[in-house]
Amino acid sequence: MSEQNAQQAELPVFRMQKMYIKDLSFESPNAPQIFLVRNQEPKVDFNLQLNNRKMDDDHWEVTITITAKVMDRNADDTVMFVVEIEHGAVFLLKNIPGEHIQRVLAVDCPLMLFPFTRQIVSQVSVDGGFMPFLMEPINFVALYENAQQEKKDS
Repeated sequence: MSEQNAQQAELPVFRMQKMYIKDLSFESPNAPQIFLVRNQEPKVDFNLQLNNRKMDDDHWEVTITITAKVMDRNADDTVMFVVEIEHGAVFLLKNIPGEHIQRVLAVDCPLMLFPFTRQIVSQVSVDGGFMPFLMEPINFVALYENAQQEKKDS
């Protein structure tokens, strides 16, 4: 029985333990005039940043920082709204081989966190008086692989 417990103690463990909003900002600098304009397909300036930091031997903080500036194409790119969010989570990563840690932090953790980030941004845009702002799904695997390729090339 103790041999089985020892084997289970060495199994890799990966799970989100706590999710939280570190920072959230919503601005609609041209309200209420912007609501009088017939909005078609808006123009969006979108910026995404992933960060991680080790908290202790087994815990990592992973944050997704998004800034989205949504403008009305019909009104000379008048700003409809700007939303900024830093959304984070604490992940337990135990007994994961060192060569896999960066991929887990850059791909698996954001894949778990992003749907919640997307929902928060959508809801805050609705609460701001606009249609839901639905961010497209993000291919974190491709982002990671591109970053790895850029490291090799430089």
